[in-house]
Amino acid sequence: MTSMQRVMWTLAAGLAVSATGGCGYSTASLYPQDVETVAVPIWQRGRHVYRRGVEIRATEAIVKHIESKTPYKVVTRATADTELTGTIERIAQEVMSYNPDTGRPRELEVTLFVSFTWKDLQSGEVLVQRTNFPVSTTYIPHEPFGRDFFLGSEDALNDLARRVVEQLQNSWSEPPAARRDA
Repeated sequence: MTSMQRVMWTLAAGLAVSATGGCGYSTASLYPQDVETVAVPIWQRGRHVYRRGVEIRATEAIVKHIESKTPYKVVTRATADTELTGTIERIAQEVMSYNPDTGRPRELEVTLFVSFTWKDLQSGEVLVQRTNFPVSTTYIPHEPFGRDFFLGSEDALNDLARRVVEQLQNSWSEPPAARRDA
């Protein structure tokens, strides 16, 4: 086989692969196309969450992630297509390691357990619902890299926002157009 024949054969094989759909890859949006706006009221704190302001910080992080990572615009409930509501059910802190010299915690893990619902405001259909959805991160509480709970939980809140927004994507098991009846 000459080099020209090899080139022609390679081009023909490439065209055949691209004509068959590229093995399931798509450039379609990961987010439902029939949604343009989302209302995100301030999330709630569960009965046993005593950290003040954590619900406001979580809501702010979620709004920022929706606006920066999705095609959706965050608007008031009166003009929204959908609504994302949630509750911070529980915050757990666990010591991951101790300083052997002082006996104080060297590294802490903070876990947020949240429940949330993404609902179509026109049809009333629940698009996504999760209960006790956990998000964890670690932080160093003492010097020289000292961080208090407020700063340590900031990473967890940003990770929470990222993970919640990921849940708004279309399911891998169904094509984007089949996600909802338009």
